[in-house]
Amino acid sequence: MQHENSLTRRAAAYGVHFFTASGIIPAALAVREIGSPQCDPRIVFLWLLLATVIDAFDGPLARKYHVKRFAPNIDGRTIDDLIDYLTFAFIPLLLTWRMEWLPPGTGWTVMLAMAASLLGFAHVHAKDEQRGFFRGFPSYWNAFALYAGVFSSLYSPWLTAITMWGLTVLTVMPVWVIYPNLAPQRWRIWILGGAALWTLTLIAILWQYPRPSTGLLLISLAYPAFYTYASWYCRRYGSES
Repeated sequence: MQHENSLTRRAAAYGVHFFTASGIIPAALAVREIGSPQCDPRIVFLWLLLATVIDAFDGPLARKYHVKRFAPNIDGRTIDDLIDYLTFAFIPLLLTWRMEWLPPGTGWTVMLAMAASLLGFAHVHAKDEQRGFFRGFPSYWNAFALYAGVFSSLYSPWLTAITMWGLTVLTVMPVWVIYPNLAPQRWRIWILGGAALWTLTLIAILWQYPRPSTGLLLISLAYPAFYTYASWYCRRYGSES
């Protein structure tokens, strides 16, 4: 009975690794759409959304099923980082370049953001899991890319470029952004619940993409503002938060 129980736990742990690795499927389909002659960015964003959902659940599952103990031959963190870099950084930035959402002659600067994200992912203190923070802007380029199409269509490609360049600098700066799944208990329900509502507003924006109503756009920006404030507050006040 004990042997069977051990086999079950090992199977569950390796199953979590396969679940994490399944993020490569929406990543590949997103790249396929980017390379199509008539690229529809909404389809790319939906594939990236699926990859984000997988990423949101694999961490808690890995901790629940103790993958480091029962599936030690595979480093789930390496799989997670590789797929996260593709789906949170490389692919959305590639889409931004492909759709020409930056001013003429500046599209190549997405490579600076890609490089900054590489450095961010590779930094030894990229994740402070004990305190629950990311170091630097945590390469949420998938969200940036969605707003890039809106900013460039409604306002100016220069707004997109300036935002991207600023986030590129923040990616390698010693600033700290809260890790949603590891946020202090007091904040976690607001951060995770707000993220769910924010996702719904982004889906609503896709329905009107790339020219949503001003009201919907402003509502969608409320959560990033709250998330930024929560990160600052929790980092400053620590356990008091």
